[in-house]
Parts: sequence; C-alpha cells; structure tokens
Amino acid sequence: MAPSTTLTERTTPTASVERAVSELRRGGAVVLHSESGPPTALLVRAAETVDLWPPPFFDHSEIGAITLAVTGRRAAVLGLSDPSAAAVELRFDQPIAAEFLRSLIGPSANELPTPPPGTTATTSAANSVVCAAILLAKIARLLPAAVVAPLSSADPQTWAQNTNLICVTTLAVESYDRRSADELEPISDAHVPLAACEDTRIISFRPKDGGAEHLAIIIGAPDSSKPVLTRLHSECFTGDLLGSLRCDCGDQLRGAIEAIAKEGGGALLYLAQEGRGIGLVNKLRAYALQDQGFDTVDANEQLGFDDDERIYLPAVRMLRALGYSQIRLLTNNPSKVGALVRHGIEVTERVPHIFPSNQHNQGYLQTKAKRSGHVF
Repeated sequence: MAPSTTLTERTTPTASVERAVSELRRGGAVVLHSESGPPTALLVRAAETVDLWPPPFFDHSEIGAITLAVTGRRAAVLGLSDPSAAAVELRFDQPIAAEFLRSLIGPSANELPTPPPGTTATTSAANSVVCAAILLAKIARLLPAAVVAPLSSADPQTWAQNTNLICVTTLAVESYDRRSADELEPISDAHVPLAACEDTRIISFRPKDGGAEHLAIIIGAPDSSKPVLTRLHSECFTGDLLGSLRCDCGDQLRGAIEAIAKEGGGALLYLAQEGRGIGLVNKLRAYALQDQGFDTVDANEQLGFDDDERIYLPAVRMLRALGYSQIRLLTNNPSKVGALVRHGIEVTERVPHIFPSNQHNQGYLQTKAKRSGHVF
C-alpha cells in the first residue's frame, strides 16, 4: 500500500497556508515546521482565540513548554524588549489566566498589564519559526501574537497527520504574499456603468489557490502605449462605503474615479488591504486606541503591527496583466511610487491627490504627513 500523504504534500504552498489560516481563525492549532537548517517544529495557536490556559491541543507528551510569541513592537509596549526585535517569546513560570494572556497582546492601553514575576523574554531571529508563527497570525488578519510550543517529533508532518492537524512549512508562510501575487489571474470582466463614467469595466483578480480578491476598475479607454493615469486604492469599508469622516479614503476613491474619467481613461486598482494591511477588525481596534490619544501610527504599533503592513506585489501583477508598464500615479504617498519602481513599473509622474480635511481627520492627515512621509 502506498504511504498516505499529508495536507502539505497534497496541496500547493499557497493552499496549505490558506488552510492553516482558516484553522487559526476558528480557534484551532496547526503544526509549523522549518525545512531548512536544524529541524524545528512548533504547535501554533492564534493568541487572541485562546480562552483556556493551558490551551487545548498543547497537552501531548511530545509538546514542550508553552510560550507567548509577540512582535518586538508589542513587547516594547510592555517594557520587555526593544521595538526593533523581530519577535519575542514570553515564558511564564507560574500559571496565568486566559484573560490576562489576551491583555498582553492588546488592544487596550489604559492600563498595560504587568507580566508576573519570573516572566522571561527571549528574542527570536527574523527567519525563525517563531516569526513565521506571528506572520501566520497576521495573514489570518488576527492580532500578531501566537501561543507556541516546540514539537519534539522528528517527523512533524506525520505527527500532524496522526493527530488530525494541518501542517504548514515556514517557507510556505514566508513566501505566501509573493506567491499569492504571482498567482493572481483575471477571473471575471464586466461592464459596470458608474456615475462619473458610464464606460467602466471591473476585472476581478484571484490567486489560483484562493485567497483575497483584488479589483481593477478600468475607466474609459486608457491608452496603454502612453503612461496610464492610475490609482492604487486600499479598500476601506468605513470610508469607502459608510462615508466615515475619520479618514480621506472615500474622498480619494470617488475623486480618483472622477479625475480618471476627465482624462478620458485610466485604472483604479482596488486592493484587498483594509486598514493598511491589518484588516478591518484590527483597524477598529486601532481606532479605539486613537480615541485614547494615540495617533494612527502609534495605535498600530501598540497592537504590535508596523505602521503600514501593505504590500504592492498584487498591484504590480495586475498592472502587468493589464499591459500597463508606464503609469502616472495618483497618490500623496511617495512610498507607493518607490514600491512600484522597485518591481519594474515605470512611474513617470506622481499626481497629487489632495482633498479638504475635516475636524475628524485633520490629525490623521497631519500624522500621515509628519510620520509617514505623505506630501500634501
């Protein structure tokens, strides 16, 4: 009889990460292992889903001591590390409550928790399995923290199969963003007349193995032989759909469509990167911290995120699929220009995209200018 195969062996790397993400979001545990260097494997669970301590799945004889893995930024907020650390493992010498565990990862900053006596903090290398566990939580759009424990089995894939757990490699996790972008392909193309331009098409893009879908809104008749007026717009449920006054996203979305229509043609790429890449739920958590006095950058960092977690590889893939090698970019963010240029897209002009502020977003716009380099 032929040997059975694990989920990792049956599926592509992208699909294995998608399965692991689904498991983490519903409160399950997954096995994460490294295929390079010394064999290292961890049992991983997203920290924010833990409601019992010690958590289920972690009482097996081949599972070692449990630690809480957080980013260096979150550890610095707790006074346990330098923010430049890639990841930090917190080990507790005494039992802790699940509620206390959740307080260690955020989001409230009114009263920061004090780790119990005997807590040790160990920094992990940037390419470690611990860092991959945190990255997996980020991909799942959960808080960037994981409960982890070493697995002593010499064959983590077989162990995962025998315990009915999903197994994923660190390489699959680390390459997920790149692979998802590389695998983007157009799925549907429909005429969708808009108020600003009735001659509009929307093309949806999806990775072959699933994952987030991005949209290309083709307005009018862009001439690809010339630099195409283009806007990269990260989705914003609160601003785009609800008309939130906390940001300028809705104004930028509608204003870009109108500006491109006046030019006679161009493209707006609507990217599935809510909240600068941290997801809607975490963006709302950051909003709550902003109400306590933190600016938009500090609020993200309080939660353990970088100030901007977006990537622009999907946009590059979409532009190439559309045949746009030269663009005029509608943006106030020079970093977007730099990201596209690094990946071979020629940006012939940065076109300012400025709208009036209001009493609710004035501080937000000032922070983008002072701390994120936006030009207004």
